[in-house]
Parts: sequence; structure tokens; C-alpha cells
Amino acid sequence: MAFRNEEDKVAYWKENLSLLVKLLIIWFVVSFGAGILLVDVLNNIQFFGFKLGFWFAQQGAIYVFVALIFVYMAKMNALDKKYGVNED
Repeated sequence: MAFRNEEDKVAYWKENLSLLVKLLIIWFVVSFGAGILLVDVLNNIQFFGFKLGFWFAQQGAIYVFVALIFVYMAKMNALDKKYGVNED
């Protein structure tokens, strides 16, 4: 991986960290917010026969986490191509 110049390298890592922070915030909101803080409110809603708060605590947070991995992979591939450091 070789960047064209130092400015591209700094911009690449800045965008990478920005993406990471956004995805971690989403993961925190889903796992901690929906699974713990809002569990009583969400348990009033049924989701496939389960209380929604319980579902988020047991399965939903994991599904969201796996989806975030794929989003991160796609976004990083696009970022690599943008800065010319992709492996293709």
C-alpha cells in the first residue's frame, strides 16, 4: 500500500476513523440503547412473536453487528479505490 503523497495518507486515515466512529455509534445505540436502556419501551412491541427489547438484546444486536462488518468492508473497498491503495 503506497499513497501518492502525505496529504492522501492523512485524508485516508481521517475518513477511515470517521467511518469507524459512525459505525461504532450505530453499534452502541443498537446494543446498549435498544438492548438495555430502551428495553422496557421496546418490549411493548411484538417482533416475530418476541418482545422487541428482548429480541434486540438476544439477536438483533448481533445481526446489526454482522451487517456493520459488511458495510465497513464495502466502504473500505471504496475508500481504497478512491485513494489508489486497493489490492486489485
